[in-house]
Amino acid sequence: MQRSDYLFYYVLTQLEDAVGRENVSTRQSDREIHSVDNFLLSRLWEDRGMPPALCDIIVRPGSTEEVSKVLQIANYYKLPVTPWGGGSGSQGGAIQVAGGVLVDTKRLNQILEFNEDSMYVTVGTGINVQQLEWYVNERGYSLMHYPSSMGCGTLGGFLSHNGIGVLSTKYGKIDDMCLNLQVVIPNGDVINSSPVPKYASGPNLAAMFLGSEGTLGIITKASMRIYKTPQCRRFRAFLFKNITDGLACGRDIMRYIKPSIMRLYDEAETASIIKDVLGFAAPGAFMNLAVEGIPEIVDIEEKIIKDCCAKYGAQDLGADYGEKWWKNRVTFFFPGHALDVPKVFGTLDTVATYSNIEKIYWARKKLFAENYPDVRYIAHFSHWYEWGVMVYDRFIIDNPPVDTAEAIRLHNKIWVENVRLALANGGTINHHHGVGIKLGHLMKEMFGPGMQVFQGLKEKLDPNYIMNPFKMGL
Repeated sequence: MQRSDYLFYYVLTQLEDAVGRENVSTRQSDREIHSVDNFLLSRLWEDRGMPPALCDIIVRPGSTEEVSKVLQIANYYKLPVTPWGGGSGSQGGAIQVAGGVLVDTKRLNQILEFNEDSMYVTVGTGINVQQLEWYVNERGYSLMHYPSSMGCGTLGGFLSHNGIGVLSTKYGKIDDMCLNLQVVIPNGDVINSSPVPKYASGPNLAAMFLGSEGTLGIITKASMRIYKTPQCRRFRAFLFKNITDGLACGRDIMRYIKPSIMRLYDEAETASIIKDVLGFAAPGAFMNLAVEGIPEIVDIEEKIIKDCCAKYGAQDLGADYGEKWWKNRVTFFFPGHALDVPKVFGTLDTVATYSNIEKIYWARKKLFAENYPDVRYIAHFSHWYEWGVMVYDRFIIDNPPVDTAEAIRLHNKIWVENVRLALANGGTINHHHGVGIKLGHLMKEMFGPGMQVFQGLKEKLDPNYIMNPFKMGL
């Protein structure tokens, strides 16, 4: 669709009729703002003066019904549709590589029901998660979903890539917190999942859309669990001699209790980021933990943690560093601390069983040491389960190639090699940042023949392939 075509203006007037003229934009400035999210390559591309990937039309629906009308129009004209929440994604899941219509969901921000009896809140998925957290805080509750991007991200974005927050070891990922969904599929039909997530009435319908990154439809409403604000939250920091001891201790802790936070930093990240933000400087692997809830139970959990850490010879650093970490948990992502252009970098997070996670860590360290000696590699382990843990590891290129194409090739080459190392050692493509356009071509390598299940869903729900094209390998 060319912007000078008669058809363009015909579609434009139909979209204006669907959501109101004031909620449709074709302004160049609006389109450029929505061409860059937190995906490094979109930022690098823009920073180096390259022409951005632009949508043709931005629409801002304010209800499920308006989203339905927009998708009916786009599906009829076979126009690409890219959902947009807060633009905080890091995998290129919201970049409009095929042009078309961008659906900005932030007007879907209504709080529809607050139910203390059954402990949930129902909202529009365009709501800012920090705003929603403040709303439930005022009533004595919390979502217990604290990702670093909660100040700028929307609930729909977090649901669409199946995100996670810093308290996940106790409370789970966002799919564990979601009771039900409302979704508009590409033909405009509105479907609702079961009112509750646990049943024996066929496959979990909500699970088909959680983590689908807008490739199957647009999530417009969700009911999320709420939790009573803990009576207390206590922190403790420890220093292990090495990462192996720290991982073994974390595994043992998970056999008895679930801390709300357990983060173990390898020697390289302890000596860099932890030193920079917390002022802690000593060789070893730094671990920060938190336990929370009823004080009497917290007393017991705290003792279990201390005993377990002592068993592995960890130095007890007390509560001060842990409390400082909590207060500064978002500082790591602020200017002056956060990674940004002109550097080239990536967060390679994967998850595996305890039997495999350290294999992935050491394989990646070896890869960088032997093939990329000028590239820094740091890691920490967080989001623990009874069966395994996630490694949040990063590569950092301080002086990337000047040529933009070469910088992108190097970035993508490092990513592909590291994902394949994870897959070869029992890991996954990603744990919580998602797939997007960055890693979509690797989905078949992870799932093999299982990819036909996702492909079948896509072809049935979206035969015209309008929804978020070229994302997630679909």
